[in-house]
Amino acid sequence: MTLTQKPDKTEDLIGPLDEVFGFHAFRPNQEEIIRAILTRRDAFAVMPTGGGKSLCYQLPARLLPGTCIVISPLISLMKDQVDAIRDNGIRAEYFNSSLNGLQRSEVLRRFSGGELELLYVAPERFAMDSFLAILKAVPVCFFAIDEAHCISEWGHDFRPDYLSLSLIVEHFPDVPVAAFTATATKRVQRDIIDRLALRNPHTVRASFDRPNLFYEVVPKDDVDRQILSFLHNRRDESGIIYRTTRADVEGTAAYLASQGVKVRPYHAGLDSETRKKNQDAFNRDEINVIVATIAFGMGIDKSNVRFVVHGDLPKNIEGYYQETGRAGRDGEPAHCLLFFGRGDTATIRYFINQMEDEAQRSIASGKLGEMVRYATANVCRRRQLLDYFGETLDADNCGTCDVCTSNTEQADATTEAQIIMSAILRTGQRFGAAHVVDVVTGANTKKIRDLRHNEIKTYGAGKDKDKRFWRGIIDDLLAQKFLIQTEGQYPVLQVTLRGREVLFGREEFYIIRRPETQGHGRSAVTDDYNRELFEQLRSVRTRLAEEQNVPPFVIFSDRTLHELACYFPVTPDEMRCITGVGDMKLQRYNEDFLPPIRAFVESNPQVKSNAAPPPPPRATRQTKSSAGTTYNTTWQMLKEGLDRSQIAERRGLTMGTVSTHIERLILDGRDVELDRQVEPAKRLEIERLFKHLGTDSLREIVEASDGTVEYGEARIVRAAMQTNSDRK
Repeated sequence: MTLTQKPDKTEDLIGPLDEVFGFHAFRPNQEEIIRAILTRRDAFAVMPTGGGKSLCYQLPARLLPGTCIVISPLISLMKDQVDAIRDNGIRAEYFNSSLNGLQRSEVLRRFSGGELELLYVAPERFAMDSFLAILKAVPVCFFAIDEAHCISEWGHDFRPDYLSLSLIVEHFPDVPVAAFTATATKRVQRDIIDRLALRNPHTVRASFDRPNLFYEVVPKDDVDRQILSFLHNRRDESGIIYRTTRADVEGTAAYLASQGVKVRPYHAGLDSETRKKNQDAFNRDEINVIVATIAFGMGIDKSNVRFVVHGDLPKNIEGYYQETGRAGRDGEPAHCLLFFGRGDTATIRYFINQMEDEAQRSIASGKLGEMVRYATANVCRRRQLLDYFGETLDADNCGTCDVCTSNTEQADATTEAQIIMSAILRTGQRFGAAHVVDVVTGANTKKIRDLRHNEIKTYGAGKDKDKRFWRGIIDDLLAQKFLIQTEGQYPVLQVTLRGREVLFGREEFYIIRRPETQGHGRSAVTDDYNRELFEQLRSVRTRLAEEQNVPPFVIFSDRTLHELACYFPVTPDEMRCITGVGDMKLQRYNEDFLPPIRAFVESNPQVKSNAAPPPPPRATRQTKSSAGTTYNTTWQMLKEGLDRSQIAERRGLTMGTVSTHIERLILDGRDVELDRQVEPAKRLEIERLFKHLGTDSLREIVEASDGTVEYGEARIVRAAMQTNSDRK
């Protein structure tokens, strides 16, 4: 199939899906979105993090002529995204302020020359007439807008620079636009479509359910100690800890570091170089934990985050959902833990009250109320999250939250509910939860005396229980829709029609009571793979990532390594069946990952015979000679006199991959012209470092050179030295 053909059958799309990305089936909604884009129709998709949004524009970009322009606010993330795309053999670049003048010129040259399938840009570019002129001079197949909720003032992360994107349809009336977001209520969805002026878009509102995430809320006591306890059995897992203030970030990070946790802080108060260094250390698995404010949130694409901890209450459900969504992007189990204390509510409300715009203040206050109810009500966490986004959970028990999995008991609290609702009605439905609780507990406050609420029938009717108990009853009534809370700076409680059914004895009200936990939960990692082999393969992945200067998940996700350590493939054909192993990655990495698997199987023959059934065959299986073919292609280009950078550019490969090819060609006895690949003076210096340090570690050589030597150069020189030694 050529790039200008538009596939019209599922099997026509499965082929490139498998060849490029190593997936043998689409996730829900992906295929229909891709088909809409291929027919040049606008599209709008709300898909949860980890639901496969990026594939919805990456695959059409591969199939359509022209370049797909991806608009994203995540400048710090673009390089990792592009590295991952290139590793699948797709021609991609990014164009943003992090590039210097020469780099920007080179990207524009490749773009103008039609060499790119994907170009990532920041939204503010569309406010520049010069950039629009460049776009109009190049065939653009479609625009993909990521994080589209940023254009809506009703969204939780509104960004004014996104407003310029409303110009796309005006300037490019014949080019389709596809917008994607992970978090949008139906109101935000309508606002996005209107602001972008999408034309009869194919609309998908995918399920917000992330079944691989376990949700838990724990009362906050000594939060640093509680977080350390949670990390006790997770020392080898990657995770994010969110704190509200910079001081709390620094304090928690310092405390955890003093207890032996490999951790670093991240917040806007750090200089840009330190932030980048800390983020890179987390992305590259040099540390396990990052403690951050939400400034860290959208700047990562790390797939193997096994837990997200909130040490403080988030401001709204959308933000909480998006932040927890950074866990388990690879589809593997992950844990989301929230520590909640009512003091957090007062802190957030103080900042809300500083807002000058009354409408925005009212919106923020209402969203805070929803967040508090999520944290306090003993109702299935998953059910509450889905309900917020207008989705219903079919199952009675989700099986993956603390409420549904703890030793709970259901208690009839109809009488207590009637006391609360009676107090609300008798005080005119004009007061908030704190005042209602004061009334039912018989508090002797000036406000109660002045309003003569000490004279109503329900005054003091609940004085046998403390305020915390009655506040819990209110939270449960709100969560189960027996009460509602108005929006605004001073929200008040009101009884719903359903609540009146309870009040007048026509319906019963039940609450769930469960023992308080300390957030130990359960480990996110499953046990259906061999841990010893997984660690060996992870070391291989780390080495390759260091040599290519990319995060480890760009090489392979944890899910791919889990499958390798579960099915024990020993041939390229078998490895090609593993999720995430497409044609290009098989060519690049089979000779790195298959030898340790073969050695493990030879030492433990029983593991192969007892392995789980292999995954189903893939759409394309011409793999036995593919690995050798790519090296021969590099060899032919070397004989033409090309150097590493020229080969990498012509083949759409990274310099690290080409250097690996050259290394293997040298070790195979091919007569590679070394001086064309590594300058003679530098080659002599690298040889001196290898001999002086008495090592064969590429990393030690690069570090000893203070960065003047690249991994690829050290790799090539090491291979030449090994070959010369063998000949002697």
